[in-house]
Amino acid sequence: MVSFKNILFLSLFTLLVSCNGKNPLHQKAKEEVAPKAMGEQLFDFPIEEEVYVAIYSDIYHRNRDSKVLLTATLSIRNTSRTEKLYIKQVDYFDSTGNLVRDYLKEPIYLDPLETIDYVIDEEDETGGSGANFMILWGSEKPIKPVFQAVMVGGIGSQGITFTTEGVSVTQKEMISSEKDSIQ
Repeated sequence: MVSFKNILFLSLFTLLVSCNGKNPLHQKAKEEVAPKAMGEQLFDFPIEEEVYVAIYSDIYHRNRDSKVLLTATLSIRNTSRTEKLYIKQVDYFDSTGNLVRDYLKEPIYLDPLETIDYVIDEEDETGGSGANFMILWGSEKPIKPVFQAVMVGGIGSQGITFTTEGVSVTQKEMISSEKDSIQ
C-alpha cells in the first residue's frame, strides 16, 4: 500500500528533477546567453559605425541644487534575423567628457535578434546629467541595430521614465580618414 509520505516524496522528487534547467522550455542561464567574445579576430568589417547615446544619471528638479538620481539602462539590440552584430567598444563618459568606464576588454558579438544591456545604478553619480555612451560596432553586411537608453527614477510617489536614441557620429570612411590624418 502506498502511503501519503511516499506519494509526497515522489511528487517532490519529480518536481525537483524536472526543474534541473535541462527542459528546453526553461529560460537559459545568464552565462549561456551572454555575448560571445571574438578572441584574437581583428575588428575590421566592411561596415563600421560609432554611435553616441545620451545618458542621464541624474536630472535637475525644482532648481539647480536639487537633483533626482536615475537608473539608466543602455540596450544594444541586433535587429537582423541573419547577421551577427560585432561590438568593439562600449565606453561610458561623464558630463565633462572623461572616460568613466570601459565595458569591454575585447570585442564581442551578438547573434541575430540578440540583445545586451548595460546598467548605470541609481546611486552611481559619476556620469552626471550629461553622461553618454560611445559604442563602436561593425558587421559583414548592412544591418540596422538599435541603441537606446531608458532612464527610470522617482520623486516621492511620482515616477519618471524616459528614453533616448543612439545617434551615428562616424562611419567607417570617417574613422579611417581620422586615423590617417593622425599618423
